[in-house]
Amino acid sequence: MSLTADRLYELLPAIIRQRDDAQREPLRALLAVIAREGKVFEDDLVRLFDNLFIETCDDWVVPYLGDLLGVRGLNDIARAGFSQRARVANTLGYRRRKGTATMLEQLARDTTGWPTRVVEFFQILETTQWLNHLRPQNLRTPDLRDTNALELVDTAFDTAAHTADVRHIASRRGRHNIPNIGLFLWRLQSYPLENVSPRSAGPADGRYFFHPLAVDVPLFNSPQTETDITHLATEIDVPTPLRRRPLFDELEARRAAILAGDTPTENYFHSIKPSPTPTIASALSVSVRLAANDPLTPIPPEQIFISDLNEIAPGQWRRPDATPAGHVPNVAVDPVLGRLSFAAGLVPAEVLVSAAHGFPGDLGGGPYDRRDSVAEFPLASVDWQAGVSANFPNDPLQNLYPTIRAAVDAWNNRPAGTVTGIIAITDNRTYAGNLTGAFAVQLGAGEKLLLVSADWPKLPVPGGAPGQTARFPGRITPSERRAHLRGDVNISGNAPLSSEAPGEFWIDGLLIDGALTVLKNKPSTTLGTLHLAHTTLVPKSDGLLVEDGNEKLSVALERTICGPIVLPDTVAALDITESIVDVENGVAIDAPGARVEIQASTIRGRVQAQQLEAGNSIFTEDVQIERLQTGCVRFCYVPLVSTTPRRYRCQPELALASAETKAAQALALARIAPAFTAVDYPAAAYLQLARLCAAEICTGADDGAEMGAWRFLRQPQREANLNASLDEYLRLGLEAGLIFAT
Repeated sequence: MSLTADRLYELLPAIIRQRDDAQREPLRALLAVIAREGKVFEDDLVRLFDNLFIETCDDWVVPYLGDLLGVRGLNDIARAGFSQRARVANTLGYRRRKGTATMLEQLARDTTGWPTRVVEFFQILETTQWLNHLRPQNLRTPDLRDTNALELVDTAFDTAAHTADVRHIASRRGRHNIPNIGLFLWRLQSYPLENVSPRSAGPADGRYFFHPLAVDVPLFNSPQTETDITHLATEIDVPTPLRRRPLFDELEARRAAILAGDTPTENYFHSIKPSPTPTIASALSVSVRLAANDPLTPIPPEQIFISDLNEIAPGQWRRPDATPAGHVPNVAVDPVLGRLSFAAGLVPAEVLVSAAHGFPGDLGGGPYDRRDSVAEFPLASVDWQAGVSANFPNDPLQNLYPTIRAAVDAWNNRPAGTVTGIIAITDNRTYAGNLTGAFAVQLGAGEKLLLVSADWPKLPVPGGAPGQTARFPGRITPSERRAHLRGDVNISGNAPLSSEAPGEFWIDGLLIDGALTVLKNKPSTTLGTLHLAHTTLVPKSDGLLVEDGNEKLSVALERTICGPIVLPDTVAALDITESIVDVENGVAIDAPGARVEIQASTIRGRVQAQQLEAGNSIFTEDVQIERLQTGCVRFCYVPLVSTTPRRYRCQPELALASAETKAAQALALARIAPAFTAVDYPAAAYLQLARLCAAEICTGADDGAEMGAWRFLRQPQREANLNASLDEYLRLGLEAGLIFAT
């Protein structure tokens, strides 16, 4: 029972309470102070009790509980998005199952946070079998008719027998040998999005790309949660790109089961359950609105046909059979290319898709939880808020609008006296239309506006009738949303230069396919702050441009992907944190008058600025800084031709200093250079450091992590933690190797 002032006061005799009341209750005031301090003590006791258990303890207690169990000290990777809580909680389970494949799989998952599949390579090794120990599944010659098994050769789910490989698996060169255990790790994460607007492939003819940027991007599996430590991961349990064959086989079996009156087996696809807003837990789904006034109808899985939608002729894809007019249509889907097509001649009024895409981590516009970044905006002082959804009516009284343009227009013409606002886009659809001209964002002195992908939920009304709900300003849920804005965005700062608090414009969680421009409104006006967080300005678009003027403007990018940044010499500050600025063969940052600070970012392109302070970053091309007497570049990769302030432990300069001969210097210069798995957005492994990239870059940050934008993932520390743990749990004589599936 909680300790309160009223409870303490009621314990006193009535005569004392009467005398206290006659003297204006000084004793009650004293007991209130005692109760407040007692509540602190009581809460501390509760917290201490919770800290006795790994499931409820604070994060700082986890290492101490681990020490009681003799868990070896591990690198701190809390910023990577998870803690070592599961590692400590399952320690006793590890020791009971020491050396088994399922235990090693759970250990790897808990230690690194990466989904894992353990393969005992001796199980798929070609051997001369003994008649008393036959293994009929271990055949020397694979079945060439089993295309599904052939697709999986040399993957984590390979079942074909292999000849012996005597090289050590720890060197990542050998695999199939008697003592070898392979741990396949999936570093890419799967990000599911529901009801996204696909992009039409050219003219409206019933062909679409799943990705709203109209590019071929493979769809990923949304992994199922494994709840049993004795379960060995299967293909459906890991965030791997979807393959055509297993989806095709499941849907063919489903159609056959329905015809036979049986219950179909469900792995990737699940039956649609009737509800006002059907939610689909399938690997992918498609919903259509055949005519403008028709309801949005999900296509049942048995009417989805998995196909290869490569072009069979210029502008032609394979198409499914047509259905009778007015019925839910068939659809052909290619999960490898991320494409879909309807029957010839069918062009629905609206199509929405639900699927998952792969990406290295929580950076750029994405549907992950962004509450921490949104909390930096003054939510408590919001006095105006609008919601945007394609399902909303145009209702100015409720501040609900069907387009972003309408919401921006409402902000520009809002009632006088409102200075802090939010425009929350509550769905994942595409909104086409430029926010320019009359629809440009207007911000005066002291005004702040947040444009964010977030739900605006209805909450119970305090003191209202039972069941009464309403939407309140400042109450948003920035997760599971990633809206797509197709068009240019202009911002006009109208605050006078004499203002101590010019306007601020914040963007969070959007995918913007267009240019972002801060306008030169008048010579005597300025914008104060432009803050981009967890946002993607598509690199191949025009990026971020600030026009002349805006003398008090400061620009900040946090966990953002952006094209070229061009600032006039009047802008004094540019801060880039854990972000990517990507320009192929051009100037990535042009800030002739700015003090530029870049931390843990990847800059693909040239940099020109007045001052530079940088750390743990990668600059792929030359950096030219005007003022060299101020600033510092630490733990970065910087090309030798660059002109920067003093450098500290930067590559390749550091390696060249330790090379004793010119030949060694030439070798170091050729070896130490950034190498990426993919360089084109939105590839799943976008600007992820390749496995063959030099160790001086992969572990060159000040904390031993990799340089660049993905430093916050702490991948070297995760790998080191796992290697340190394997020796304790491997059986004698076995050797383990880490194999990165993605």
